[in-house]
Amino acid sequence: MSFRHVFAAGLLAVGLAGTPARAEGIISMDAVATGLKAGSVVLVDVREPDEFTAGHVPGAINMPLSRFDPAALPKPAGKDVVVMCRSGHRAGKAQAIAAAAGRTDVIDYAGSMNEWSAKGGPVVTGP
Repeated sequence: MSFRHVFAAGLLAVGLAGTPARAEGIISMDAVATGLKAGSVVLVDVREPDEFTAGHVPGAINMPLSRFDPAALPKPAGKDVVVMCRSGHRAGKAQAIAAAAGRTDVIDYAGSMNEWSAKGGPVVTGP
């Protein structure tokens, strides 16, 4: 592991990598929760509709990776777009697709629903 990766991980852990706390395009659960509360992030869940309906973070919007179109992503002024899924794999793909389309404001919540649920984050059901 390089110094850059160790340093970036340290910044992420203490919340100094940016606003919201992030390092190299990845955001922490605490920063997602804070950003949602402050209205400074838009959370996009790229899981399939049945997964989303079974349980999702309040305020998240559903844009399944199976038909993901980066042009359809919200473009909120002054806000970052955060993508998430179940484990982080699909969110990473969605971020890469968005980046290839020129979107530099899309951040991967790598912990995704697995971390959110494990740490007791609020979850709602339904569309």
